[in-house]
Amino acid sequence: MSGLCRFKTRQFASAGRLTALFLVVILGGCGGDNNKGAGPAPVSLGSAGSLGAAGSYVILAKTGISNVTGSTVTGDVGLSPAAASFITGFSLVADATNVFSTSTSVIGKVYAANYAAPTPSNLTSAIGSMETAYTDAAGRSTPDFLELGTGNIGGMTLAPGLYKWTSAVTIPTNVTIAGGANDVWIFQTSGNLSISAAKSIVLSGGAQAKNIFWQVAGQATLGATSHFEGIILSKTAITLQTGASMKGRALAQTQVALDNNVVTQP
Repeated sequence: MSGLCRFKTRQFASAGRLTALFLVVILGGCGGDNNKGAGPAPVSLGSAGSLGAAGSYVILAKTGISNVTGSTVTGDVGLSPAAASFITGFSLVADATNVFSTSTSVIGKVYAANYAAPTPSNLTSAIGSMETAYTDAAGRSTPDFLELGTGNIGGMTLAPGLYKWTSAVTIPTNVTIAGGANDVWIFQTSGNLSISAAKSIVLSGGAQAKNIFWQVAGQATLGATSHFEGIILSKTAITLQTGASMKGRALAQTQVALDNNVVTQP
């Protein structure tokens, strides 16, 4: 087949528990737009390549970014409206321009609201972009999956689609996100999100972290040595416990806390 087959998601009951599966439905054949995958439209993180866009940062927060020890962060880091003094544990070295800092823990640049222009205005725009993205993700309606597993999605295989919970979401065992390279997943929760220690989100079928959005009204916690995939849009805090790793973006409206982690932008 030369084109991309589209999918529609459905819920199926299996052994008394809902499991996310997908039913293949051919929509006008498989020769359509190869750049348009299954699932909802992606959440915009702002203009690509602009430091005024949330999508330009692997970690972006408003009140603080901390690092207990170790940690390797690949991508740019931003904090606003808090100042650089609220970025701790990175041993920042200011650039001669004072537009950004560098750190041995960051493969990229570190920006804060009290640095030289144009950094303050760029970060104000980026924070606005993050908040707009959160509102967009939270406002998506007509979910394909509602209250799946009553919030416990451990062991499931998740198809492209819009998922909604009015409770906390937990990942106590490995979960698989399965779909094509252009498919999109949006997970909405009005509570907290947590993945247990040493557990993983596994991608299959070509699914990409950049197309996976976790909108979290509470806080997100990645357990020790766990592995997470996707973009977290948190209304509050994002905490990576000791040795946790993440491929995606940590975008928090309060703080991001690290402890000997590996964080890589998608």
